[in-house]
Amino acid sequence: MIIFAAVYIINIVANLFQPLAKIVNVVLNITITKIKMEELVKFVQNEFIEKKEFPKFGAGDTITVYYEIREGEKTRTQFFRGVVIQVKGTGTSQTFTIRKMSGTIGVERIFPINLPALQKIEINKKGDVRRKRIYYFRGLTGKKARIKEKRM
Repeated sequence: MIIFAAVYIINIVANLFQPLAKIVNVVLNITITKIKMEELVKFVQNEFIEKKEFPKFGAGDTITVYYEIREGEKTRTQFFRGVVIQVKGTGTSQTFTIRKMSGTIGVERIFPINLPALQKIEINKKGDVRRKRIYYFRGLTGKKARIKEKRM
């Protein structure tokens, strides 16, 4: 009689915890799937995204970016010369922002480092700044907007 009661109680407890076990199993499968998806994204980025070699540059450097523009059937190369305001991200998702003055108007452009249209990057001057992102540079005009050149 006691053995029968113990088996009955074990069956009741097992039935109560069965939905909980299913929930735990679903949560574990989701996290495993998420990990696999991250690995899959990294694999695709490493295998299929073309990596180009560009020189190292940072905030405060004056650089020239040559990139290709397609207009219908024709392609031409255009350049954008300015001061690097920030370099953001890592790996294949890295971007950099360049600011130049066009007359009295400041023009900024954000370039992904793996943009297929990028042809080359030239460093014109190495700037000596203390910060990684020089947003304060947007508000400066005249002589205050100059950046000291780094000595080599």
